[in-house]
Amino acid sequence: MSLFAILTPPILSPEARRLWIAGLVACVYLLFCLVIVLREAHRRRAVRRAALALAAGTGAPILVAHASQTGFAEELATATARLLGDGGARVTLKSLAEVTADDLAPTLQQGAGRALFVVSTTGEGDAPDTARRFIRDVMSATPRLDGLGFGVLALGDSEYARFCAFGRTLDAWFSHHGATPLFDRVEVDDGDDAALRHWQGQVGLLAGVTDAPDWTRPRYGRWRLAQRRRLNPGSPGDAAFHIRLEPLDGAAAWAAGDILEVGPRNDPAEVAVLLARQGLNPAAPVVADEAATLAEVLSWRRLPQDGAPAASAQALVDALPPLPHREYSIASLPADGGVELLVRAMRRADGRPGLGSGWLTAHAAPDGEIAARVRTNRSFHGPTDDRPLILIGNGTGLAGLRAHLKARAAVGHHRNWLLFGERAQAHDYFHQDEIEAWRADGVLERLDLAFSRDQARKVYVQHRLMQAADTLRAWVADGAAIYVCGSLEGMSGDVHAALVSVLGAQAVERLADEGRYRRDVY
Repeated sequence: MSLFAILTPPILSPEARRLWIAGLVACVYLLFCLVIVLREAHRRRAVRRAALALAAGTGAPILVAHASQTGFAEELATATARLLGDGGARVTLKSLAEVTADDLAPTLQQGAGRALFVVSTTGEGDAPDTARRFIRDVMSATPRLDGLGFGVLALGDSEYARFCAFGRTLDAWFSHHGATPLFDRVEVDDGDDAALRHWQGQVGLLAGVTDAPDWTRPRYGRWRLAQRRRLNPGSPGDAAFHIRLEPLDGAAAWAAGDILEVGPRNDPAEVAVLLARQGLNPAAPVVADEAATLAEVLSWRRLPQDGAPAASAQALVDALPPLPHREYSIASLPADGGVELLVRAMRRADGRPGLGSGWLTAHAAPDGEIAARVRTNRSFHGPTDDRPLILIGNGTGLAGLRAHLKARAAVGHHRNWLLFGERAQAHDYFHQDEIEAWRADGVLERLDLAFSRDQARKVYVQHRLMQAADTLRAWVADGAAIYVCGSLEGMSGDVHAALVSVLGAQAVERLADEGRYRRDVY
């Protein structure tokens, strides 16, 4: 019997026909429900398989937890866990509803544990339903989480008065109970792509995976490489450069504290070697987002390290993911006419120049075009009033602090204190003339320098902070804000510990809640 015959009713009375149609609708509804149940069961099996694969890693254990109302936070948590797994970490991926106090405490017994939380805020500042048990059973207790490093990705919508309220509450709760932030809370306004890329970059640093394709592609503008000048000739450390980019698409706007996302390109010599090895024509036309010819597209793609031949130019392009972006703190103001950066020439594990730093400090041609875009970084914007400002950083972290000092000088706010550290004063005192001029002109009320290699016992910025404990307490009592910029590993954690030692954990937590303690670390 055909399906048409089954679905076509015989000649029936009106009442029988009504009952027949009602039965058919019920059958269709039951089939629809069955499809949903089967699809959900398949999804849960896939999630369990993924969780087992992530837990099989060999690195330090990391907890990734999510609290989602619509599923977006869960998707991002899964991508976060996958990125960590790519770096070899043993990852436990859970709903926040499944996380207990014991899930946090055992992590500490194995050393300095780490946990990442991807949480949304729903309605007028409410936590998702899946977070209720965690709030009731875990957040109502008073555990000591000393030694736990944590990060929070807070999802929200700024059209609501209590933007990212649950993420902010969770972040404050961990700090209050002794945990140390791995980096500042990342807030995502209505799925903002730039904030998600920033989170991916921070997670990539934790994972040791810096070449993963961006989850979302930046829409770059066109900039000219106007200046590239080494800042530390003769330094025992890696070369550091002052980079100046000028916009080619008209004036660009940004504020002190904002970030430049750069779209790096491969070393042209590496592209040429690959093309020769593959025996392919650089001018071969291909279909891709970036350009029209094979050589142009390869400059934007992650190059393979093996010698496997490609079937065609298009097949080679299709097999290669785009290069990820790189982020740099902006060291200038729009009034300077261009974006200025401080870039360290990094090296990859195989000795090749780093992807972003290699492009900016070596491979890009002078006056050549650079793909980049400004990303607003509200969490590191400066105070709007004339309160005292304490700026702490090391190495190329001076970039973000320099922009803040320029902004303060421009409006006549001179109660500023800079603590800066590097290796050797003779070689690594970046922008020395400018900093000394600020001190002479009164823009800097206090300057503390820590050059670690200039004495037998190494001295870092956190040591200078401890030595000036009384001054630190006095400035904070006068309403000072504290901004930290520089390395995630080492410096930021040590500075945080010094602040807690001098001011007390509750005072540091209160400063963060009031927006008076901010960090831009990488």
